[in-house]
Amino acid sequence: MSRSPASRVAPRGPGRRPGEDPLTDHLDASAAGVRDLGAFIAGLPKAELHVHHVGSASPRIVSELAARHPDSRVPSDPEALADYFTFTDFAHFIDVYLSVVDVIRTPEDVRLLTYEVARDLARQQVRYAELTITPFSSTRRGIDELAFMDAIEDARKAAEAEFGTVLRWCFDIPGEAGLESAEETVRLATDDRIRPEGLVSFGLGGPEIGVPRPQFKPYFDRAIAAGLRSVPHAGETTGPETVWDALTHLRAERIGHGTSSARDEKLLAHLAEQRIALEVCPTSNIATRAVRTLDEHPVKEFVRAGVLVTINSDDPPMFGTDLNNEYAVAARLLGLDERGVADLAKNAVDVSFLDEAGKGRIRTEIDTYTAAWLSA
Repeated sequence: MSRSPASRVAPRGPGRRPGEDPLTDHLDASAAGVRDLGAFIAGLPKAELHVHHVGSASPRIVSELAARHPDSRVPSDPEALADYFTFTDFAHFIDVYLSVVDVIRTPEDVRLLTYEVARDLARQQVRYAELTITPFSSTRRGIDELAFMDAIEDARKAAEAEFGTVLRWCFDIPGEAGLESAEETVRLATDDRIRPEGLVSFGLGGPEIGVPRPQFKPYFDRAIAAGLRSVPHAGETTGPETVWDALTHLRAERIGHGTSSARDEKLLAHLAEQRIALEVCPTSNIATRAVRTLDEHPVKEFVRAGVLVTINSDDPPMFGTDLNNEYAVAARLLGLDERGVADLAKNAVDVSFLDEAGKGRIRTEIDTYTAAWLSA
């Protein structure tokens, strides 16, 4: 599949090495502030709340996994992945995503993926991340459930020790797989003999069209009763009624994407009043055609309505982005300076499921970093 100009996602921003893009050599003086803000973002301590386990696999890791399993349709050439990760619509994205899931076939694959995702997060100064994991996709392919849990936990502990990045898990139901997957996911999330130590929340992903939220209420009820927090995707490719369903039936504490919320003033007011945050992923929304262009992204309307917004990368290598770039995009759309970007970073810390002591440490680190930057 060739990549046409209309299908390209947003280019990678902060972190590009000098000389990689000849256009950057000719920026005028007014762009210097943008470059400075990019450098500020690159060093800013952050938390990420909406990033998928498999979707975070870098081209290098996807290629390595594809080479281990040559019967897969996923290219083992990193260069070929750029075209492979070009999506015509959300359904096509799901199809490609599941093909990448298929190259994760052993506990060793799971451990490699998880550890390397943590490495990439640490590179971006991510101090804390809630990684969305879909265990059903692996257990249905024959990976032993206990071996799967051991693999992600071993990687989590190694990453925290070596990189200083704290990982926690959100187990999500793959909506396209139906209620069978919901039953399996909630069992894995609530059985104390299986449930991993790092698990903090319960979610629902996959397509929304034809997958109504209310049918998953019994499974969310069980997860919440077991102490997990509710963080379903909603309103990404459907209307605001899906967000209402997630709030009413699934008792959502945060909403994944929530893009269509901007079409319902009453919903925006409710989200703002109840301090229910939206996990906004700008480049993802363009890549999957949920939003036509970045300039049309509703993040500005969310902020104007007083809704808590967090910035996230979703499936970053698949969308040609990373968290630093998403902050740069948000800063441009919202007209933020360094202090504004730092406040955006603190939003994610505040609405995370990290303990209060951990939140305090990251908030202090953000404030210290920002003060030092502005005084330099």
